[in-house]
Amino acid sequence: MTYAQTLDFLYSKLPMFTRVGAVALKKDLHNTLAMCVALGNPQHQFKSVHVGGTNGKGSTSHMLAAILQQAGYKTGLYTSPHLKDFRERIRINGKMVPKAFVTDFVKTQNQLIEQIEPSFFEVTVAMAFAYFAQEKVDVAIIEVGLGGRLDSTNIIRPDLAVITNISLDHTNILGNTLPEIAYEKAGIIKSQIPVVIGERQEETATVFIEKAKLENAAITFADDVLHLDHIQQNAAQLSVDVYNGNQISYPKLVLDLTGSHQLKNILTVIESILILKEKGYTIADDAVYTALKQVKKLTSLQGRWQTLSKNPLVICDTGHNKAGLLEVIQNINNTPHHHLHMVLGMVKDKDISGVLAILPKNATYYFCQPNLERALAVEELAAQAASFGLKGETFESVEKALENAKKMAGSKDLIFVGGSTFVVAEII
Repeated sequence: MTYAQTLDFLYSKLPMFTRVGAVALKKDLHNTLAMCVALGNPQHQFKSVHVGGTNGKGSTSHMLAAILQQAGYKTGLYTSPHLKDFRERIRINGKMVPKAFVTDFVKTQNQLIEQIEPSFFEVTVAMAFAYFAQEKVDVAIIEVGLGGRLDSTNIIRPDLAVITNISLDHTNILGNTLPEIAYEKAGIIKSQIPVVIGERQEETATVFIEKAKLENAAITFADDVLHLDHIQQNAAQLSVDVYNGNQISYPKLVLDLTGSHQLKNILTVIESILILKEKGYTIADDAVYTALKQVKKLTSLQGRWQTLSKNPLVICDTGHNKAGLLEVIQNINNTPHHHLHMVLGMVKDKDISGVLAILPKNATYYFCQPNLERALAVEELAAQAASFGLKGETFESVEKALENAKKMAGSKDLIFVGGSTFVVAEII
């Protein structure tokens, strides 16, 4: 098969969560384990850091990868979903896996795939582990796909587990309460492996503490140990002082990721780096400073409060649940503008009402739907939005919606594009 035919096989022949939703998920780790056993257990051939959580795990993973890369480690990075190119999921030192590896992997493992009948995600995880092992990475940052306990990535034994935060998302799969969701996320905590929890939350802290105690794993809540001061934020960068207790650890730390949600993520990242240093990793302060100034360049991260164009200002963000969009709204409020235009699309299996209830009512909406089976029909989105006082028109595609927003917007207006990762993917 050519590369295009290989992708078509992966997308159309294998159960794929981003396309069809929960029916694509398997209820245990059997398939991933079986594939990796057949591949010689590549997941045990490199060091790793496992990153889970509801929001922020992608940004956190990219920041950690950038720092380790800048510190001189050959660093693998596995994330999901991708925005434009399948190969975004599997990178080493910021460079995507070659097309030839993808086609060769599927070709040589075709019999195994037919025998095991794995999902798209299970194949992708096994492919990533095989690539990292083949290329002899020093360490790989592995982002959880969904949940944690039963996620395909959860067959690794990492040097560190990281859980960013917990909010309501994928409730049809992970549970309807924060403690239920935390239980699934806590599944990545393993025996005697330290864990960093990014944010202490009253409803979930006990879940993590009890799981860590059960596994005899040292647990740290990043925001118990570290705090920020002298926060300065503009469109180009975010600058903070990071304190460990009363002691300043990283003065004037500058990030090229500028959204307000990065204020939480940076505490998680710095605490993770401190623990990795305790475990013997050599990470100079210079590597931290240099990496965080150019995370997007080093890792090719996109879609996090990203400016797409100016005059009018067009910004996109992949936040897609209530907690993520609360952060988006804070960023919108912090961005000077005359009038707000919202290009909005969503997928079916989200807390639609919870999101619509918090969106600004004084904006003009351009409702659309991303091009996938899980997309919420634009007419249904518009109807639900109207019941929350959100007014606008419907458009047949994301592209058309953005086109119309640009026509209507004044030079000092703000156009925001989001509501779903897949909406952002179509306009980047």
